[in-house]
Amino acid sequence: MSSVSGGGPPVPEPAPHGRRPGSMDVAKLAKVSQKTVSRVFNGERYVTDDVRERVFEAARRLGYRPNRAARALKLERSHRIGVVSLGSALFGPSSLLVSLERAARDTGYALSIVNTLEGARGSIAEAVQSLLSEGVDAIVLSEPIDEGEASLRVEVPVLTIGRAPSIVAPVVLTVLEEEGGDLAEPAVRHLLSLGHTTVHHLAGPQRWWAAQDRLGSWRRALEGAGAPVPEPLEGDWTPESGYRLGCELARDGAVTAVFVANDDMAIGLMRALAEAGRRVPDDVSVVGFDDIPVAAYLTPPLTTVRPDNSMLAEVGLQRLLDHLKNSESSPVPLPAPMYQLMVRGSTAPPPIRL
Repeated sequence: MSSVSGGGPPVPEPAPHGRRPGSMDVAKLAKVSQKTVSRVFNGERYVTDDVRERVFEAARRLGYRPNRAARALKLERSHRIGVVSLGSALFGPSSLLVSLERAARDTGYALSIVNTLEGARGSIAEAVQSLLSEGVDAIVLSEPIDEGEASLRVEVPVLTIGRAPSIVAPVVLTVLEEEGGDLAEPAVRHLLSLGHTTVHHLAGPQRWWAAQDRLGSWRRALEGAGAPVPEPLEGDWTPESGYRLGCELARDGAVTAVFVANDDMAIGLMRALAEAGRRVPDDVSVVGFDDIPVAAYLTPPLTTVRPDNSMLAEVGLQRLLDHLKNSESSPVPLPAPMYQLMVRGSTAPPPIRL
């Protein structure tokens, strides 16, 4: 049985001889759940001041000291930011991660990076929970993926490099306009200005928010110009999928211009067009996205949209650090443009129809 000392809270039975007090003992003394004790000592939000103080008082009376307890009791910051990055060799995610690491230098914050398993559902949530268990002050989601209908709940501020509408957090900061902004607009405008009546789209996998945003921007740009909107084709970011879908596009003589969601698929598309006897750019113009290092050295050199990953990382991280220092601060404005069209030899006016 428990005993009562004065008018204070009940004191649990003494722990078995030789056993140190645990979180369950703290929970009994503070009259809360063991989960609440964990939340308090992890520095998580959504715990009332009264409950937090009861847990700390119980811990002090019992001499309970978990890992990171000293910091948790003082409610200090760890000055560590968790980064969830896709476990992928794709150029976009990997170059963005390098840019984040460079942007974090000299900020006073260290990065804890967890790579997810590409294509594995639930891996982002697992990565976030792993980082939260380390006591990070905030989370950065690089290249978010749609994990389904369930919302991902995070109890620290979140920065998304891209759109991630399924995130629920005290604050969600981003460096991308709602619905992807005008990512594809420079490419579509360029192709239409050359005289193409419309622009076909070879999209990325629609589980990726980035792929959804590029497709949506392509569609809005065509609709805004009053041009027909062809049915898009969906690839998986790889040159192989670009080649496979390119074989299908090559059979359609009406196709004269294609915007591709990344350069790797554009390379596969150009191979398929060449094998079908359709010349780039004489017969079909091709625009990619990412500006991978080899893009300028293809035959012909690839016209592509270059995202300024260094700027995206710097501005995003600055927005996050400003919020951590002062939650009432206004986010630094987004610079423009952060996406630049690199015009090269893969685009030209459409062939003259006789």
